[in-house]
Amino acid sequence: MNHMESAAGYVRDRCVTGIHGLDEILRGGIPYGSTVLAAGSCGCGKTTLGLEFLVRGAENGEACAHFTATEPSVKLLDNVRQYDFFDMQMVDKGLINVFDMDVLYSWLGLTKATFDLGDIHALIKAITDIVNTIGVTRLVIDSVTTLCYKIQSEQLIRDFLFTLGKKLSTLGCTTLLISEITSEKSGVNMWSSFGVEEAISDGIIVLGDVERMGHLLRFLQVVKMRGTSHSRAKYAVELTSIGVMLTPMLKWGSSS
Repeated sequence: MNHMESAAGYVRDRCVTGIHGLDEILRGGIPYGSTVLAAGSCGCGKTTLGLEFLVRGAENGEACAHFTATEPSVKLLDNVRQYDFFDMQMVDKGLINVFDMDVLYSWLGLTKATFDLGDIHALIKAITDIVNTIGVTRLVIDSVTTLCYKIQSEQLIRDFLFTLGKKLSTLGCTTLLISEITSEKSGVNMWSSFGVEEAISDGIIVLGDVERMGHLLRFLQVVKMRGTSHSRAKYAVELTSIGVMLTPMLKWGSSS
């Protein structure tokens, strides 16, 4: 974590992501304690981005947590072993803690198809208790879209995300909420499946695909980040064995 100072002299702690190019885009990192929506279509690198965010924290000795709602934790860990930046010892040492949302639901007795207000409060308490007990400073929920499918009311989704984000910020935790959107939605300034996640979040990072010179390229764009100035340009994303690499999109031709 470092300190960034504005022209007015205001100092705000930053969570340095450690992801190549992203901290430069954000002028030093994500403002500490923020809840950031990482939104994108299938295969654009959302999960890899989230995992590297945790790994870079673990390398600094931070306690990190990943709540997986889209696939079993065993499968997630098997998939991430392909990356050189990931070391299973981080899991063994408790620096990266992986939790299955389905298991958490079972622990809480949440067996219903949809959650009511009481269920949501129980879920928030369970997540924040884990964060508080372990001392988690970086958290990823993959995906918040899958989780919110169990909360059918837009108002309940809003209350859930607002309350969770506020409590996590109070605990000093910087959070990435992975959001699944279709390629059609990503082109019309809609960065969530339910339309409320983006309003609650402190920041929005959009990932997707763009065609350049006959090639389909992944891109990343920071469209919102409270508490910092940032570039709003699109950057080309390359998923390498050593992590996510971002380069200015202009290197690939004219910007779209």
